[in-house]
Amino acid sequence: MREAGRIVALTLAALRETVRPGVSTAELNAVADEMARKHGAIPSFLGYNGFPASLCASINDEIVHGIPSPRRLLHEGDIVSLDFGAIYKGLQGDAAITVPVGEVSAEAQRLIAVTEASLYEGIKQAVAGNRLSDISAAVQRYAEGHGFSVVRQYVGHGIGRAMHEEPQVPNFGPPGRGPVLKPGMVLALEPMVNVGGYATRVLDDQWTVVTADGSLSAHFEHTVAITANGPEILTLP
Repeated sequence: MREAGRIVALTLAALRETVRPGVSTAELNAVADEMARKHGAIPSFLGYNGFPASLCASINDEIVHGIPSPRRLLHEGDIVSLDFGAIYKGLQGDAAITVPVGEVSAEAQRLIAVTEASLYEGIKQAVAGNRLSDISAAVQRYAEGHGFSVVRQYVGHGIGRAMHEEPQVPNFGPPGRGPVLKPGMVLALEPMVNVGGYATRVLDDQWTVVTADGSLSAHFEHTVAITANGPEILTLP
């Protein structure tokens, strides 16, 4: 799983370098697919429940599951969330980043910074002996403490031989609930944070999830192992 995670991290790093005004989300998808295969991995999203691409690319008010298209071009001032998973020797890695396109607004910059920081607040709680919802509460406390809302309809998850395994990992809720965290567990933690309200809707393509009020959304994710020595992030380059 460390190797699967490393491939995901290298892919996201390549995507970050590729993002600029005028690039299409289909071009980003091609980069992601090629990177994974070059490292001996299989993109895990392609064909998953019928999803038609290797990468989820979600722009501005799109929260998750945006379908790449040659017609979707990035523009100066956009933010784009890039979610990618890879399977290496039957084991999964999954991570996401939100990237500014050129110069973005101060609000967009703050949203990106707070969302990423909320992920790390959650990771700090991913220690053996804590309960699952200690992670959820930490994410919510940080994001809402900075004036943003946390998406409730979509959550993090266990990960291993399958991309989505039990338990579900919400990004909200009171601490001290759910399973006790034990060494050997691996979780995909993924805050989705909105400038406006937390309500969502799904577009006609049956995949793309957007904010109900049209406000900006950001998404960060890491695959994290619970170890006897604290959390280990598996999706770092």
